[in-house]
Amino acid sequence: MENKTAFLETFGDSPTLRVLDFLIVNEDFDYSMTDIASLSGVGYSTLKLFWSRLEKNNIVIQTRTVGKAKMYKLNLTNPVIKKFRDFYWETTRQRVHEKFKEKILAKHQTS
Repeated sequence: MENKTAFLETFGDSPTLRVLDFLIVNEDFDYSMTDIASLSGVGYSTLKLFWSRLEKNNIVIQTRTVGKAKMYKLNLTNPVIKKFRDFYWETTRQRVHEKFKEKILAKHQTS
């Protein structure tokens, strides 16, 4: 994963955080575990190590089955996920604001 999100830059780049990051940014869609692993930059075997914990804690939910593939998405009805989502986007807003201020200051210093 070349371009890290503001959240991953701030809190670190672990497989679990990568998956949560991906699911929050793409919360309008559901994905297979294979797609989640690939699109979040986590190995499939690594994802399988912690996926059952995400399901058990109602962080992700199965939405449907397409052929043999089970499709999943973030459980937006989970109160913890609602708070985590707010935290995620506030972190992103703060980080973008900081970077914007840095660019403005740098621009004024060069002029």
